[in-house]
Amino acid sequence: MKYKRYAFSELAIIKYGKNQKKVLSEDGNIPIYGTGGLIGYGTTVLYDKPSVLIGRKGTIGKVKYVEHPFWTIDTLFYTIINTDIVTPKYLYYVMSLIDLNNYNEGTTIPSLRTETLNRLEFNIPSIEEQEIVLSCLNPIDEKIELNNAINNNLEQQVSALYESWFEDFDPTNGVCPDNWSNQMLSTIADISSGKRPPIKSEVYSKETPISIVGAASVMGFTSEANHTDKILVTGRVGTHGVIQRFNTPCWTSDNTLVITSPFYEFTNQILHRIDYSSMNRGSTQPLITQGDMKKVVVLVPDEEILAKFEALAGSLMAQWEANNNENVRLTSLIYTLLPKIMSGKLDVSNIDF
Repeated sequence: MKYKRYAFSELAIIKYGKNQKKVLSEDGNIPIYGTGGLIGYGTTVLYDKPSVLIGRKGTIGKVKYVEHPFWTIDTLFYTIINTDIVTPKYLYYVMSLIDLNNYNEGTTIPSLRTETLNRLEFNIPSIEEQEIVLSCLNPIDEKIELNNAINNNLEQQVSALYESWFEDFDPTNGVCPDNWSNQMLSTIADISSGKRPPIKSEVYSKETPISIVGAASVMGFTSEANHTDKILVTGRVGTHGVIQRFNTPCWTSDNTLVITSPFYEFTNQILHRIDYSSMNRGSTQPLITQGDMKKVVVLVPDEEILAKFEALAGSLMAQWEANNNENVRLTSLIYTLLPKIMSGKLDVSNIDF
């Protein structure tokens, strides 16, 4: 492929997100994104064309691609892409090969500036050649999106089951059984903090094959695991309210809280329903303590009902985990192919799709 070199300022206009408080609504259907991902839904569209989203403050390492109308909060840039030069999805792939943490200009909180981003340079082929590259990758992406849609449905089913049994009390005609009681979360779950990893790499390698789990997502790789058990992870410092599931070896970083429980799926539903903003003790940066998390009051049913819920929810989420594991493999395949295609080592220009 033949390339032309462009500054990012030629490829896209960087726009600031806006505060979401006035548009956030339980009745909204417009996704609102923060640096940690989806944070809710709103009633107003900020931008309605395909865009690459870039973290401005907080989680800045990786970009996100959206094709639907959306809103971004003020810690997340969105982009108006010059489609005469580059297709939005191709720009996303090109940018996803860069670790934007290398351009961090923050001190206490990782930050990116538009001036720095605009100076980045990229080799871009013709639109026709971009489409050929995308035709190689789109089938893989479509399978990932299908798995995500299935997993979203599975999550909704488990959430609806929890709501029916433990909030609406449908099995007992709307009445909470007498042998259920309010208890602290620590009675059904163990809560601990993560630790600083021994080494950190931005890339997966034979020397650093273990994911480092941050408050909202995987934030790098290290040489060993501090957890090989089935865990739930949420943010201790920084991003709050994102719940991550892990059933493979990983390293939970020192800005996380790690939760284990024999009632894994029940505990997962509780974590998704906690008001984390009311627990924040931080001033310059959000902070939740182990002690406060342990004291969260939850309604605990009898063990027979808990076991039934775990069996039903667990069977649904087993499929979720299988789909998620497949997505990890497919994503790895994409990022194995991408550098080879974009460097010209793997020539797809003459492939007829």
